Amino acid sequence: MKLKGINAIITGASQGLGYIIAEEFIKEGASVAICARNKKFLEIATNKLKSIAKEDQKIVSKPIDVSKEAIVKEFITYCIDELGSSIHVLVNNAGIYGPKGELENINSTEWIRALEINLLGTFYTCKYILSHMKENKFGKIINLSGGGSTSPLPRISAYGVSKTAVIRLSETLAEECRDYNIDINAIAPGALNTRLLDEVIDAGPDKVGKAFYEKALKQRDIGGVPLQKGASLAVYLASKESDGVTGKLISAVWDPWETFSEHIEELKETDIYTLRRIIPRERGKNWGER
Repeated sequence: MKLKGINAIITGASQGLGYIIAEEFIKEGASVAICARNKKFLEIATNKLKSIAKEDQKIVSKPIDVSKEAIVKEFITYCIDELGSSIHVLVNNAGIYGPKGELENINSTEWIRALEINLLGTFYTCKYILSHMKENKFGKIINLSGGGSTSPLPRISAYGVSKTAVIRLSETLAEECRDYNIDINAIAPGALNTRLLDEVIDAGPDKVGKAFYEKALKQRDIGGVPLQKGASLAVYLASKESDGVTGKLISAVWDPWETFSEHIEELKETDIYTLRRIIPRERGKNWGER
């Protein structure tokens, strides 16, 4: 039971990866508070989670929009009141793709809306949980990124931009919180077969581009990355096994995160698993520097 006695908040947990993370947390002994916008889906998820929880585990939920600051502030207070004096873990999973298409053709309001949910939703939850974690001198924050954050994502720009910003926010907050025993990381769960994939396929090649559309069809047909991959990484980052791992972007699929404890000092002292600017000499070139 890697998370026995842990209290965790998981956003966007009514379905998909967020739900699987909540399920795995409960199996590992945690009590959880979940949220999502759809009240009906959230009630279904809550009942399913309660059915697998032990008597000493609490499962609470609240339908909220993470892009609304006052609502998020109220939700964090609700979670602290319902779960107990300490919230140990925050998982920011809530997110949307946003509009699809070339920038000049997309709806500006929808583009901004994607940033409000993906980036500001993460910002607000962090803002209102950090003082609580700092007071307790402990915390783990896990922010979902991936997608287009490590390479350009043509025609789905709002998603790519917002998820890249989440990584830099995670790195920055990790530095701010080093003296408080709070580890903050971003994770890339891999290519998942969720409602986001369905959105890409429904949008069609004219909006998302032929190459990305065909890639989505192939992913759908072969099944994509199991949701448990990302959930297992989230469990690891929420557990004591990951103590000291902070300020990183970690791939659930490609990175050997199960062995990070063997390399903790190297991880602390280097920019491994971070987003950084590449200069010519790092690619064997002798030009471009003064």
